[in-house]
Amino acid sequence: MRSVNRNVLLLSLSNALGMAGAPAVVLLGGIIGSKLAPGPTLSTLPVAAMVVGVAVFTVPAAMLMAKIGRRAGFMLSSMVTSAAALSGIYAIHSASFEHFCLVSFFIGGNLAFVQQYRFAAAESVEPAQVSKAVSFVLLGGIVAGFLGPEIAKRAKDLLPYGLYSGSFAAIAMLYLLNTGLLSFLHEPKVQKEVIAGEARPLTVIARQPIYLTAVFAALVAYGVMSFIMTATPVSMHVIDNFSIDQTAWVIQSHVLAMFIPSLFTGFLVSRFGLPRVMLAGTFLMMACVVAALVDRHFVHYWIGLVLLGIGWNFLFVGATTLLTTCYSPSERFKAQAFNDFTVFGFQAVASLTAGTIIFVAGWEVLNALSLPLLAVMLLVILRMGKRMGNYSTG
Repeated sequence: MRSVNRNVLLLSLSNALGMAGAPAVVLLGGIIGSKLAPGPTLSTLPVAAMVVGVAVFTVPAAMLMAKIGRRAGFMLSSMVTSAAALSGIYAIHSASFEHFCLVSFFIGGNLAFVQQYRFAAAESVEPAQVSKAVSFVLLGGIVAGFLGPEIAKRAKDLLPYGLYSGSFAAIAMLYLLNTGLLSFLHEPKVQKEVIAGEARPLTVIARQPIYLTAVFAALVAYGVMSFIMTATPVSMHVIDNFSIDQTAWVIQSHVLAMFIPSLFTGFLVSRFGLPRVMLAGTFLMMACVVAALVDRHFVHYWIGLVLLGIGWNFLFVGATTLLTTCYSPSERFKAQAFNDFTVFGFQAVASLTAGTIIFVAGWEVLNALSLPLLAVMLLVILRMGKRMGNYSTG
C-alpha cells in the first residue's frame, strides 16, 4: 500500500504542475489572440488549438503508454511540452499567430497525457477506492488553478521579447520540474497483467450502455465547461472591459471550483451514489447558464464560472468512476483512448465555435446554447440510474 499511496500522491502533485499551463492559456490565449489574430472571431483559436491538441493526442498517448509504460510516457510528454512552451517566447516576439496556436496545440497534447493520470491512479488502488483516488489526483488542479494564472500575470514582463513572453518561459520551467517529479512514479501493477489478459474488441466494449453513459457524461462535462470557459476572458476583458486582474480572478476561481470539490466528491459518491452526484453536477452547470442570463456584472461572471466548475467536477468524477467498471485490465488502453478521443474531440469543437459565437451572438446566447445538451444529460442519468446504482459504492 505504501507504493500505491505514493503513486496517488505523486500523480496529484504532477497534476498540479502539468495542469498549470492550461488555465494560463485559457487566461492569455484569447487576449494574446485578439492582438495577433487576423480577425476578432479567431481570437479564441489559441485556446481552441489547445483543446484540439488534447483530442489529437488522446489515442497516441494511450497507445504509446501501452508500449513504454505510464512513467516513461508521462515524462516524455512533459519534456516535449517544456520545449514547446519555450518556443512561445519566439511566437510572441515575432507576432506569429500561427506559431502561437501551435504552442497552444502542444500544451494541449500534454494535457492528453495528464488526463491519463487519473487512470494511472485508478490502476494503483483497489476497485472500492477508485473514486477517492481519482478525486485525490484531481486535487492537484487546486494548485494549478492558482499557479497557472498567477505565473501568467507575474511573469508577463519578465523578458524583453514582448508582453507575456516571460509567462511562457515560466510555464516551460514548470513542465521541466514535473518531468523530474514523474521520474519517481512507480509503474502501476496492472501494467504487468495487460500482456496476459484477453481483450474484447472495442466495438463490444463501446456498445455497453454503462460505457456509453460514462462517455456521454464526460463529453457533456468537458464540452459545456470548455464552451463557456473559453469565451469568458474574451467576453470579460475584450468586450466588457474588465481588467486583466478581474478576469484572472474569475478564471482562477473557476479552476479552483473545478478541483476543490475533489476533497469530498469521492465520499459523496460512496455516500449518495453516482446518479445523485452526477445529477447534482448537471443541475449546477444549468445554474451557471442562469447566472449568465441574469446580467453581465462581475459578480454574475464569478458566480456562473464557480457553479460551472463545481458542476464539472461532480459530473466528470462520476463519469470517470463509471468508466473504470466497463473494461478489464487488458482492455484499458483502447477503452480509455476511445473515451478521451470522443470527449476531447467534442470539447475541441466547442472551443473552436466559442470565439465566433461570442462575437456574433453574444454571451447570453452562447450560454443558452448549452441547455439542450444538459437537458439530455439529465434524461440519460434518470434513465440509467438503476444500472449506475450497481457501481455507486464499494
